[in-house]
Amino acid sequence: MYEYEKIIAGELNISPSQVKAVAELLDGGATIPFIARYRKEAHGSLDEVAIIAVSARLGQLRELGERREAILKSLRERGILNPDLEGEIAQAPTLSRLEDLYLPYRPKKRTRAMAAREKGLEDLARLIMGQAPGFDPEGAAQAFINPELGVNSREEALSGARDIVAELVNEDADTRAAMRRLFSGQASFISKVVEGREEDGAKYRDYFDWSEAVSAAAGHRILAMRRGEKEEVLHLRVMPEPEAALALLRARHIINDSQGARQMEAALEDCYKRLLGPAMETEIRLSTRVRAESEAIEVFSRNLRELLLAAPLGGKRVLALDPGYRSGCKLALLNAQGDFLAHDLIYIMSDRQREEAGAKIRALCEKFQVEAIAVGNGTAGRETEALLRTLDLAAPVVMVSENGASVYSASEAARQEFPDLDLTVRGAVSIGRRLMDPLAELVKIDPKSIGVGQYQHDVDQKALRDSLQLTVESCVNQVGVEINTASVQILSYISGLNNSLAANIVAFRESNGPFLSRAQLKKVPRLGPKAFEQAAGFLRIRGAANPLDASAVHPESYFLVEAMAQDLGCRVEDLLNRSDLRERINPGHYVDGKAGLPTINDILRELAKPGRDPRLEFKLFSFSDMVKSMEDLIPGMRLPGLVTNITNFGAFVDIGVHQDGLVHISKLSGRYVDDPHKLLKVGQEVTVTVLEVDHQRRRISLSMRPDDAPEAPAGFKQGPGAEETAEEGRGKPRPRREKPPEGKAPGRANMSKPFNNPFARLLGGE
Repeated sequence: MYEYEKIIAGELNISPSQVKAVAELLDGGATIPFIARYRKEAHGSLDEVAIIAVSARLGQLRELGERREAILKSLRERGILNPDLEGEIAQAPTLSRLEDLYLPYRPKKRTRAMAAREKGLEDLARLIMGQAPGFDPEGAAQAFINPELGVNSREEALSGARDIVAELVNEDADTRAAMRRLFSGQASFISKVVEGREEDGAKYRDYFDWSEAVSAAAGHRILAMRRGEKEEVLHLRVMPEPEAALALLRARHIINDSQGARQMEAALEDCYKRLLGPAMETEIRLSTRVRAESEAIEVFSRNLRELLLAAPLGGKRVLALDPGYRSGCKLALLNAQGDFLAHDLIYIMSDRQREEAGAKIRALCEKFQVEAIAVGNGTAGRETEALLRTLDLAAPVVMVSENGASVYSASEAARQEFPDLDLTVRGAVSIGRRLMDPLAELVKIDPKSIGVGQYQHDVDQKALRDSLQLTVESCVNQVGVEINTASVQILSYISGLNNSLAANIVAFRESNGPFLSRAQLKKVPRLGPKAFEQAAGFLRIRGAANPLDASAVHPESYFLVEAMAQDLGCRVEDLLNRSDLRERINPGHYVDGKAGLPTINDILRELAKPGRDPRLEFKLFSFSDMVKSMEDLIPGMRLPGLVTNITNFGAFVDIGVHQDGLVHISKLSGRYVDDPHKLLKVGQEVTVTVLEVDHQRRRISLSMRPDDAPEAPAGFKQGPGAEETAEEGRGKPRPRREKPPEGKAPGRANMSKPFNNPFARLLGGE
């Protein structure tokens, strides 16, 4: 274990004692959020990112150790382990080196070299490898002709000997290490189109005749080429120049210019072509795939974090609409706690229907005293939004992403909560709740269905699931959960809890009424001391008798706050409400064996803002009311938008036309950008310029570069956020638009003629 601590400490630039502390806490069942928030003294205030890195690397090294022990055990049992080999295996720093050392001894299927050894040709192979001056391979081979063993000529003898040489070179650990370095540094991806697949594989045409160095290949391009290969559109090879690889082998194994060396060179060419080259190509394909997948998973996790931590509207009475044409717009009314109250249906196909819909909406808003209106951004979303804005309602109208709403609507959780409601009404409820609290609603959906990933179906699904699980857990515990209103789904992400315990908490709450204190959690069936320790600090009880139950102060530290209050001659409530009292506290006075300065300072910060939601304050956003579909777009327009997905090659922006546009990384700023995440976050408001609209491929090219921004046309009404600068994947397309009857969008002029498009006039069109 000490060796692991030193290795990890060196790699992460922290101390071995910090690694040891984290490892012990993890092994003791502590979760990463709990370790990061409530055990800072133990590990020296490492943040969550560092703790995750320690955990991941520790797992890798332990896996390496387990494999090492399995190999040593196998070699001992077979009686072929010697001290030198044992020492090399013990010192192997990586899994690839370990497997290289084991390769000559690994049980394998019958090979050409095995057959040659059975024919008695190993001594001839050793003579060839020796390359002695004056050695005559043809003459030596004569002595190995043996028809009974299947060796009928000198050439057969030499061929079998070369097979043995090729296998020996392939199994030489140092040769494999050198070739691995060559592949890593000099190999290239070489992609060609499969003949006859040019038309149906058009989306891969960038890779029809493509080559780039492995060391420079971006993860998204690697995954794209691999997907094209899987779909049998592309031929893909990963290799260096063959001559460079053969030169490496010659330099390592040719020692002179003898006849034996010529046989040796032939064996090396066979080794590279048949054994070592394919093996290294398999390895480099695997390592680059892992690298590309890691990048994609990181992108997904970062985007998911921003989405989950989006600003909540909070407890407001909401009218939620799931828009539609023929099937109508589904309405759901929610109270300030997100409880479902009623539902209805409106149609917006004709003028009469829109008039009736407006009257119904006004009546519902008045009856339920609606404070905000949430509109799904899918089919007919912009048309429904336009209708609502004509009604001059007091409640603000907000467009809400529908990604994943249908997944929730058909889920077991939705069926249990609303067994009597249609799927579409459940979807409307989800849209409304997303506006009120994105985190609480999105945790009910498989993160892969939320639509912020990059090649998410091409990556290792277990690694993706584990990473997204960590991200959701981190976000939920960062915000905290109100235990008396929380769903089973969000409670299950709380540190120390799982689905079973979360369900027990909700069942206890339903049977016994709201929790009155954190201590009452100990009465929940199967929720033992360890689970209570891990979970209590992240659960909130508003209005509890002890005000600390609504804060992030852990119950194990209540005695410290009580001591502070006693020393100041006041109540705990006074410490929460009066900054002058908190300023008189000397943190060092309360440091003891149970709590150190990091914990004391955390407590004081929490007392200043007890239970405060760390998310940003909600801000209204509106798309341009003059653009509702791709047909309305003209290059040069300057539009407000929301970032919906960030990839390594750029960002996707919703500009309100039911298809996200791409801002390529080269168009994000007037200066060089190496990582879009450094400039943007999912959900951020931006202003973009339309560069190109490809209706056939349904692609929109956008720019945030200042030099691509034209003067705003006279009379063009820009939406909120249009004055922001760029400083402030290909992702999933927006929900597909359902075509209105006869190709006409309700409530809009027919855009089939250029002079009917207001932007055509503004930008100089006919």
